[in-house]
Amino acid sequence: MKSRMSWLWSEYSVIIAFVIIYIGASAMNPRFLDMNNQLNILMQVSIIGIIALGMTVVMLSGGIDLSVGSVLALAGVVSVLALNASGSIWIGVLTALLVGSFAGFLNGLMVAKGRIASFIATLGMMAGARSIALYIAEGGSVSGEVSGFTAIANSDFWIFDFPVIIFFVMAVLIYVLMHKTRFGRYVYALGSNEKAAMLSAIRVDRIKIGVYTLIGTLVGIAAVIETSRLNSISSSSSGAQYELDAIAAVIIGGTRMTGGRGKIIGTIFGILILGILNNMMNLMNVSPHLQGFVKGLIIIIAVVFQKRE
Repeated sequence: MKSRMSWLWSEYSVIIAFVIIYIGASAMNPRFLDMNNQLNILMQVSIIGIIALGMTVVMLSGGIDLSVGSVLALAGVVSVLALNASGSIWIGVLTALLVGSFAGFLNGLMVAKGRIASFIATLGMMAGARSIALYIAEGGSVSGEVSGFTAIANSDFWIFDFPVIIFFVMAVLIYVLMHKTRFGRYVYALGSNEKAAMLSAIRVDRIKIGVYTLIGTLVGIAAVIETSRLNSISSSSSGAQYELDAIAAVIIGGTRMTGGRGKIIGTIFGILILGILNNMMNLMNVSPHLQGFVKGLIIIIAVVFQKRE
């Protein structure tokens, strides 16, 4: 019985935690269960959720990406400038995807070919991307001048906003990629034991580059949504601390910092838990200055539980 309970906790702890937190939030504030509030939570987590999906893949490979927030700001700034110059929404969207993918590709090259630790490589990209975004935008914000661009993030289908739909579509695609394809199996193998993966004739360098390019592409998608929502992007504040939220969601979802173990479905519940906690703190008028402390505490607790398994 004890072994079965420990297995249930090991495999489904994030779902159990989600149910407990959801019930607790419902009991603490009756406004929490309002349908508009529920949809608002989904909308708020959609951008971080898309980034967290990519972060899951990176962390499963045994790496980490600290540059996602800065790359989002850079992709947003460049895409808005391309949008305004061309007058084409498609060119704006494509530019964001290309900038994000290229930044991820550079991260992958530094990690795979340069043999630089992912923490250091992406820390350098974090500083560099933010600096370039600030330079291009002259330290301020840039706004879209093409009508229709805001429809990407501000339209809905049935009761769901487009960003929520995009998040769940990306979740399904990444789930299939990681659990139904050779690439996914290779990422798990790489995270479990890199030397064993190399001895198994897995092209480790290509997998690493692919992993970081993937998260860069997802950051580009998130940049489009963020920019479209307000029809502008701030070179200084957009994307700030997104890496903390994404990493927190992945760790809460059960993915190990050392790689090789974790699930996409866990990350989805992890980001929902973060969304509920943020929403409850707002409903209870908790100072926004303390919310980062709560997230940091949650990361530490999640890692402690992982160590005990």
